[in-house]
Amino acid sequence: MTMISEPDIPAIELVHREAAPGKPSRAKMIGVIAVGALLVTAVNVTAAVYLYRGVNDLKTMEARLDQLGQFEQRIGARIDTVNNGFQSRFETLDRQLQANFGQINGNIAKLEQGQPVAASEPAPGPTEPSMAGNTTVADASAVDGSVGVGNGEPSFKRKVAPPGPNPSYQRIQQPDGKVYYKKIN
Repeated sequence: MTMISEPDIPAIELVHREAAPGKPSRAKMIGVIAVGALLVTAVNVTAAVYLYRGVNDLKTMEARLDQLGQFEQRIGARIDTVNNGFQSRFETLDRQLQANFGQINGNIAKLEQGQPVAASEPAPGPTEPSMAGNTTVADASAVDGSVGVGNGEPSFKRKVAPPGPNPSYQRIQQPDGKVYYKKIN
């Protein structure tokens, strides 16, 4: 290989090349990539922290919902117990009312036949609060029947059957939301 050298031409140095005016240097390019990678890493770490917190909050909510389900079952059981008590009480009152109506109907039948009716004591049961000024059919029949008691005629008392054991009820809830109670003996 031959070299041509001319003393008037300056020597070309290969070490110091200047970048083209439209291209960035390699150091700037590496810096931009490093900053971008750091930014993506920061976003990923932040997302991971929020995801972890969200999962923990979700687990806490699920635990509370499980407790709510158990609470609902306890409340439902207590409501069923109260409903059973009310149903039993209503059945007892219904039996007493039916017995009183039977006694009143018997007294009315005797009055229609012209037979004197003896005043009878009210059927045993819970006492009801008295209301001043209000009269009922039972009160009227007791007043009308008091005529025969003084004549020495025997008084006829109808024996009321004692209430049976308190039945229990089963709560049935239909898909449309209606609730029914079925008597269980």
